[in-house]
Amino acid sequence: MRLQDITIYPIKSFAGIDLTESEVNERGLLYDRNWMLVDKQRKFISQREFKELSLLTTEIDDDKLKITHRFQKNFHIQLGLNESMFATSKVALWDDTMFAENVSEEASQQLSEMLKQEVSLVKIGRNTSRLADSRFVDSEIQVSFADGFPFLIISQASLDDLNSRLESPVEMNRFRPNIVVSGSKPFEEDTWKEIQIGECVFQIVKPCARCEITTINQQTAERGKEPLRTLSKYRRDGNKVLFGQNMVALKKGKIRIGDEVKILK
Repeated sequence: MRLQDITIYPIKSFAGIDLTESEVNERGLLYDRNWMLVDKQRKFISQREFKELSLLTTEIDDDKLKITHRFQKNFHIQLGLNESMFATSKVALWDDTMFAENVSEEASQQLSEMLKQEVSLVKIGRNTSRLADSRFVDSEIQVSFADGFPFLIISQASLDDLNSRLESPVEMNRFRPNIVVSGSKPFEEDTWKEIQIGECVFQIVKPCARCEITTINQQTAERGKEPLRTLSKYRRDGNKVLFGQNMVALKKGKIRIGDEVKILK
């Protein structure tokens, strides 16, 4: 088995960036979900409420984070990777409340105009502390603005299995993984407990329950019923539909496309 794809999502719920290599840190891959949008109540927003976020693409160029719109050529935001106003405020992400740094008033204004609702762009700062769910991990592991855990892994075989059941195949970006593995059997990742990729070691902690974001075409922002409807027929566990596995890093370092994926446990 090999590491096939590496993807980061610098701004939560925006389009991702495909990489050939990345640093593995405790919170996740470098820059992964280090920024997010919050509403007037300082609560996070995502494609669940604003499917248009899928049309916002991100690019890291030197020390700049660039945001563009797939269809609006005049929409362009550029931020320094370390840019912030240093003013912190409490923000809410699911059941967690934490401090985050406010970023750019200009960027927040442009994004508010696009979404036709007041939003603010915030980033993980020096005082941001958010712990992964202690029911699934032993130690106090920090996590970024990801939904729950630092890493998400899916095998290409699992997507191929799903697409064989669909009238119209879907792309992997519907599921927003960080790591895609080739060479496994469908849903083999469900059986893994500990794996090594390159020089890094990961603990698989729990399956990923999927939401309606998977029904949004990430290129057009069109919403449908698939693939959630089909997945629910054979990947349901109680009231949850499962696809992919959440992970934490036990040994940090670098991963690169083509790295061997070894099953340790």
